[in-house]
Amino acid sequence: MSRSSHPDATALQPERSRLSPRPVKDMSIDDVAAQAGVSVATVSRVLNGHSNVRAETRDKVLAAVESTGYRVNELARNLRTAESRLLLTMVPNFGNPFYAEIVRGIDSVARQHGYFMLLCDTGADPGRERSYFEMLRRRRADGAICLDPAAAQQALSEELNTLPWVACCEFDADVGVPYVGIDNYRAAGDAVMHLLARGHTRIALINSGDGYLYAQQRERGYLDALHNAGVDPDPRWQVHLDSLDYEAGASAAAILMAQAEPPTAIFTVSDTLAIGVVKGLRSVGKRVPDDVAVVGFDDISLAAQIDPPLTTIAQPMRELGETAARLLLKRLANRSANVPGVLLPHRLVVRGSA
Repeated sequence: MSRSSHPDATALQPERSRLSPRPVKDMSIDDVAAQAGVSVATVSRVLNGHSNVRAETRDKVLAAVESTGYRVNELARNLRTAESRLLLTMVPNFGNPFYAEIVRGIDSVARQHGYFMLLCDTGADPGRERSYFEMLRRRRADGAICLDPAAAQQALSEELNTLPWVACCEFDADVGVPYVGIDNYRAAGDAVMHLLARGHTRIALINSGDGYLYAQQRERGYLDALHNAGVDPDPRWQVHLDSLDYEAGASAAAILMAQAEPPTAIFTVSDTLAIGVVKGLRSVGKRVPDDVAVVGFDDISLAAQIDPPLTTIAQPMRELGETAARLLLKRLANRSANVPGVLLPHRLVVRGSA
């Protein structure tokens, strides 16, 4: 082949460019700052979850991150800051729908601040909880949110100052760890007073185990509300269970109805138990609320869907999770800061069961 028959090298250049385009320039933190109209330091504070940034500014920075496609070099940042960007959420019972909305709230706030959430099933076992806390000691996670019973939390109380964690729903204010929850004592009193106002005096309590502080607090609220109304609680109508499952509630209701003088109303410390109670009452020929009134606790999504719809104490589940995540992020931003506990409001939701 003659020299003139070979394609000119310059003629091949456009084809090469078409097949192998130059890579698009990686976006830098300076590009994000320019897009948002803020300083690089402000972008850094937002990406690292610091709380001293106005909400409007944080939204602008996050929008700029999204529009520029900026991606943080996690490995470099983790090596520099010894951060994993991982938060643990320790849940005692995955089967209880009460925890689902709380976990969604935690995950939402975590993602807004550049963290990932790892859901940990502890089974309310202090040993399993300790194994997850070992991730904090080894810096494989930055912080933890604990929904486990107080008995498990108290086993970790000696490490409050060295391990960043907060308590959610189940908390002991005397331990000194930041917490978020509701006033369980008052909430239980509100439920019982509602039944008293409906004319009931034979009011039963179906409770969970004493290992949970909320169970102790709700029991005291139940007892004090009856005493304050001049009603003597009957010990036969106080049932303590090791499970919050639907079937446990159904079995407890059947046992209560088998008594010579059964109660005319039942207050349970969870909606899952209450829904089981409605089923159990129906199985022994009792109508709700005509024969027996039922009040639950939590206001899970299923509570409004059963027949009859469940009267219950509503907890702000999503807000509980969001608040727990924000408390933890505050603690991570300043390990020496005094992060107070937070009590969120509950409310009585009156429906057809009582």
